[in-house]
Amino acid sequence: MPGGAGEKVARGVPLERIPAFRWAYYRYGLVTKGASVVSCTVSKTKLTLILALGVLLVVCLKFVKVGGSDLSADPVNTPPVEGLDLSSFSQDAPPHPLNLVFLHHSCGGQLLADPGSDEGSIPGSAIYASHPCGGGLRSALVDQGYSVHEASYGSSLGEHTDLFDWLPKFRDRMPDVLSCAGQDSELEGESSNAIVVFKSCFPNNKFVGPGQDPGDANGKQLTVANAKATLRALLPEFEKHPGVLFVYVTAPPMAPKTAARNLFRVLKDTLRGKASPESRRLTGSLLAREFNDWVSNREGWLADYPAKNVVVFNYYQVLTADGASNLSRFCAPNGLDSHPNREGNAKAATEFTEFLNRAVHRSGLIQD
Repeated sequence: MPGGAGEKVARGVPLERIPAFRWAYYRYGLVTKGASVVSCTVSKTKLTLILALGVLLVVCLKFVKVGGSDLSADPVNTPPVEGLDLSSFSQDAPPHPLNLVFLHHSCGGQLLADPGSDEGSIPGSAIYASHPCGGGLRSALVDQGYSVHEASYGSSLGEHTDLFDWLPKFRDRMPDVLSCAGQDSELEGESSNAIVVFKSCFPNNKFVGPGQDPGDANGKQLTVANAKATLRALLPEFEKHPGVLFVYVTAPPMAPKTAARNLFRVLKDTLRGKASPESRRLTGSLLAREFNDWVSNREGWLADYPAKNVVVFNYYQVLTADGASNLSRFCAPNGLDSHPNREGNAKAATEFTEFLNRAVHRSGLIQD
């Protein structure tokens, strides 16, 4: 190996012939294969020292953590959203049972679950009997006379719930949605779901940019324009089913904290001109606010929709403490996990139950 006492390392010797350089340099992409060392004369002791420092540098790059911020104190002055006014409709429970299906992943499953230990879940799904972050919504709805069915991970119907999954799901599989008795099982006889609740998880608030109107409903990128386009494209599908109430639950906000990263990743992103996680989180949160305000505003998504069978429950707004932030005020204890905590889910469950009763009376599903 080059580098013996007093040995001259010739210009052009491939780095892959020196194991420490081969691992350190190739592992982190600092050089390409075939690159070579420059001409130098070193003693064995100096070469050992150089290699030791190189290994120390690699260890620092890999294991030293830097960055990580708490953005919860970021000042926000968000005016109230003027959503659909349901105050004139009764908050009483429906006079007879109504079948309801909820399409969701983990956040929805925890919202529905009773508070408690993680028990009674369906293996491979996000359907829980109880959960430490449980909001108790399922029990609250059952108490109001709703028959609650769920589809989540592990079923063909509930597997895909991102924003751009809803259009093909409702366009191509509406009969399966309306007959769902849980996962991929079907309701018996002529029974069908009178209420369809659907929500996406918090990654659907990680917007990458505003996009360009009118947007792409098939969504190659999560931009505000594309997200609006896909929701607009849903309305003709919902209009075909005036006897069904569709409830869109906005996705939860992102957590306010960002994790520390290893030094190598920080240097690599800096050299590439990539924005920091903190900058991306704040920018994404502004776009998330823009989108979710548009969805829930009476002059937004449903402004020109003539029927009364589509409503929006603004879960995002609840979890931002009604606009006190553009990020979650009710996330897991460490502030890094965007899943809502028990307090946030309990608050949302209470508001959702009254909201749904009023929406049902408005929709005409029951005769007042």
